[in-house]
Amino acid sequence: MLSKSWLKNYFQLYEKTLLQTDVNSQVVALRDLALLSRETGKSFFFAGNGASASIASHAAVDFTKQAGIQAFDFNEPNFITALSNDFGYEEWIAKALEYRASAGDVVVLISSSGSSPNIVKGAEKAKELGLTLVGFSGFSADNRLRSLSDIDFWVDSRGYNIVECTHMIWLMAVVDFLIGKVEYSVS
Repeated sequence: MLSKSWLKNYFQLYEKTLLQTDVNSQVVALRDLALLSRETGKSFFFAGNGASASIASHAAVDFTKQAGIQAFDFNEPNFITALSNDFGYEEWIAKALEYRASAGDVVVLISSSGSSPNIVKGAEKAKELGLTLVGFSGFSADNRLRSLSDIDFWVDSRGYNIVECTHMIWLMAVVDFLIGKVEYSVS
């Protein structure tokens, strides 16, 4: 049976990532980038693996529906498998960016480790294409995604759930900041 002290220690990890990590400047920068994209008709592209792919989907929907940003994720199974089959799994995000992104677009890559080969190759392709790269990572402070990102959100934790849930909260904070309030109708 889990003890109250275990849970207290667990939730203190979230307290550290959410309350003791200053990401205010990154949140403002991402909000401003989203506003610029909305004004100029540019797109946001979100991608990740596993739970980070789910976060990417959620963010793309809320950036679009709630905040009026043209946002897409790459979580179409036929798209992923076609690109992976033809170019290799490590290349599918890079190829997706080649096919879908244009100058001035923004790429948001989400990876707990910041070192997944397909995420890193996608980040390198974003830089090669001159796209703005926003990285959400965790684990090692010197991970590759972090070093390539124009706007860097990094969680100082090696716990997958801590990193992933913190990424989600930070992304939803940007959505709410774009809207300008926390409570609003979603219809």
